[in-house]
Amino acid sequence: MIKILIVIAVFTTTLFPIFNADIMQITPAIKKRMIEGNSWRENCPVPLKNLRYVRVVYHNFNGEDRLGELIVHKSIATDIVWIMEELYNIGYPIRQMRLVSDFNGDDWSSIEADNSSAFNCRKATGSKKWSKHAFGKAIDINPIENPYISRSGHISHKASLKYRKRVPSHRAVLLKSSKATKIFKRYGFSWGGEWKYTKDYQHFYKNIQ
Repeated sequence: MIKILIVIAVFTTTLFPIFNADIMQITPAIKKRMIEGNSWRENCPVPLKNLRYVRVVYHNFNGEDRLGELIVHKSIATDIVWIMEELYNIGYPIRQMRLVSDFNGDDWSSIEADNSSAFNCRKATGSKKWSKHAFGKAIDINPIENPYISRSGHISHKASLKYRKRVPSHRAVLLKSSKATKIFKRYGFSWGGEWKYTKDYQHFYKNIQ
């Protein structure tokens, strides 16, 4: 385990009264989950030594505190913890936060479950190039409420159709004016909601080496 940013005594399934988080290297057990869950393999563009396993407490849609898991590149791990603490403090809700390995590495299934996730060794949507997620430098937040909309205006997930019109119809909806969006941008993340043609409202990423 590397240096813990925020010291915790124990993580259990009970509710947490305050924000807590920790950062760890990829252990053999986590590596096994990633390989068996089809989210990492030997030909991925980032070695496991450059990834970090992050656990954070977040508010779910019922206002309850839950423990979430993310895997991110080591270069953004600290930023992600600070961002998640700020989101927690403003009461921004997250449906759930599980490793995409729990969905067999299938981005579609993860989105259908409205799961917020980060690392996944996959190609970018509609491209042959690696996604920012394949480097662990991107995170998707509440993907049902914040859908990917193609250049033609297509939305793949039916549950997202009612969120096409970007109005604050739900606390999880991310707008340019949202406190949550501004928090990510303050830490140097770019937002897919500001792309010129396609829109990826769930998607935050950082362009760093």
